[in-house]
Amino acid sequence: MAKIKVGIVEDEMLIAQGIVTALSSFGYNVTEPAISYTEGLAMVVSEQPDVLLLDIQLKGSKDGIELARKIKEDYNIPFIFLTANADTATVERAKELNPHAYLVKPFTKHELHISIETCLLNFATANSPVPVEPKGDYFLKDCMFIKQGPVYHKIKLDDIIYLESSDVYVNVHLPIGKLLIRKSLQAFLDMLDPKKFVRVHKSYAVNTDHIDSISSDSILIKNIEIPVGRSYKDDLMKFLELE
Repeated sequence: MAKIKVGIVEDEMLIAQGIVTALSSFGYNVTEPAISYTEGLAMVVSEQPDVLLLDIQLKGSKDGIELARKIKEDYNIPFIFLTANADTATVERAKELNPHAYLVKPFTKHELHISIETCLLNFATANSPVPVEPKGDYFLKDCMFIKQGPVYHKIKLDDIIYLESSDVYVNVHLPIGKLLIRKSLQAFLDMLDPKKFVRVHKSYAVNTDHIDSISSDSILIKNIEIPVGRSYKDDLMKFLELE
């Protein structure tokens, strides 16, 4: 599980450093601020941030709106526009890109934190195939954002080894350990790729990419034996095309 990485494109260095300090205190991973269209684009390519804070009024021939347009077309990264006293024409150009959140200067540390949560929610809502609950764990195409304390963390869905039901919670087992999420096993499965994740027991589901071996009543994954329920075995064999 990795910390959410926030990219910053802001040419006022005092504001940029204030953002870095605030986000670092919340536990986010923050990139070195970029100050122009060219630096911002290079930062996105090299750092691959999960969220972008983007000043509209960058100096140079191409402003933050032009950078946002490029990001939206080529990288599909959620972005937050930082705005100050922009003229009406600039604001209208910005609105055409449907930013995932706005932040008006001057802003507080709390407003900065809220804007990132709003951005993640709006981005997940726009990209998720299932309804997204506010203040929940957000699923996207190949990853999910899980809230731990005040910060969202990012995990790749391919890294999920297996799921273990625990009443109204699910233990999500990963190579680095496990996370406990308040959701039923079936509700969690409904959000995952049905061509990859399969239920094998009333209390277990597995990522078939990680299966090492299958016996008559269990599956072995990473030296962990997972039971296969009698009522699930036939469906599992058909799923794996072993019949």
